[in-house]
Amino acid sequence: MRLIRYLHTARSDFSHAVIGGGIVGTAIAAEFQKDGHNVLLIEKNPHLGMETTSRNSEVVHSGIYYPKHTLKSKLCIEGRNLIYNALDTGKFNSVQVAVQKCGKLVVAQDEQEAEYLHKLHKYVKEELDVKTEFLSHRQLKSRYPHISGVLALNSPTTGIISAHDYLLYHQTQLENHEGTTAFNTTVTDIEYNRGTSNYTVTCSTEDDEAFEFTADVVINSAGLHAQKVSNLLLPPERHYTPYFAKGTYFSYSPVKSLGKFTDTLIYPCPNHNIAALGTHLTFDIGGQIKFGPDLEWLDVNDANEIDYTPSHANLEAAYVAVRRYFPHLQSGELSPSYSGVRPKIASAEETKKGFVDFLIKQEEGYPGFVNLLGIESPGLTSAWAIAKYVKQLL
Repeated sequence: MRLIRYLHTARSDFSHAVIGGGIVGTAIAAEFQKDGHNVLLIEKNPHLGMETTSRNSEVVHSGIYYPKHTLKSKLCIEGRNLIYNALDTGKFNSVQVAVQKCGKLVVAQDEQEAEYLHKLHKYVKEELDVKTEFLSHRQLKSRYPHISGVLALNSPTTGIISAHDYLLYHQTQLENHEGTTAFNTTVTDIEYNRGTSNYTVTCSTEDDEAFEFTADVVINSAGLHAQKVSNLLLPPERHYTPYFAKGTYFSYSPVKSLGKFTDTLIYPCPNHNIAALGTHLTFDIGGQIKFGPDLEWLDVNDANEIDYTPSHANLEAAYVAVRRYFPHLQSGELSPSYSGVRPKIASAEETKKGFVDFLIKQEEGYPGFVNLLGIESPGLTSAWAIAKYVKQLL
């Protein structure tokens, strides 16, 4: 950890403490530091972005799935626009952030799913002003003969981004404006000082050395650990319960090469509860195809207990899911590659009952303490917009 270099105010060591150095926390810290604040970013791992940020599809989502006026809808669309604007205006040139606006197809396999796509297209056009367009069965077969479907909805503003590069961009912004980062540091207690209206944060290092500091504002962006951090401060009756949903990604090694059979991402029609968007076909900046993630709810209540081993038991289900839209997939061509875990604020049963939004709020009775809970997909796309939203809250 770098040492505290100066005091921001007479009452606090830092103006802002951001807990969690994933893409969201790093973007928040950078935004406040650029505004002239004295920010400390706290990360429990030896490097930034080692958990949820490094274990996702790296998709720049267009924002077509989420109900209007929700945070997921608003912040996804704003975040997407910020990414593409930074690309177009050269802001990403300093760290060479790799972005590709490749688009995606949502593919229907029957008339019921086709009806869903028609409703989605109408909703997106009338309520969100996000561009989508149809590909008929004939057009789909002509352009992508290896993809099966009765109808496809094209989302041209979907893309892919290097999560590592994007994180590095915000990290560079934080460091260039002299922000401070504490690595290998775990928050163990938070206390609100009502007399001075600031917070005392107690931490431990990897060597089990304890230290504390004060901050005017504490922002909890701890991802998988966010509920645990929140519960350090809030009274028991206001504690949050964490839930975790694991998704395994599968690498693709064709027995016989089909060549470059797609230049766009391929998604099935999502489940109605949108707990996940289905086992989809995506690729990284280098063009390597992968399928996933699937959805597996975990029976753990502490993120430190998560087993990230890819789930071989889900392999057959992955074949079934993928063959619906990619029937050329042969046995033996998929293998579990890696997994990621979505931080959830609702259980599997609760999620089935309806849409679950991001939870981003300044906690009542604790001025300057902001909770960010359930920041799952589209968290990567939304990160920059989330940072600006938190600034507005404060």
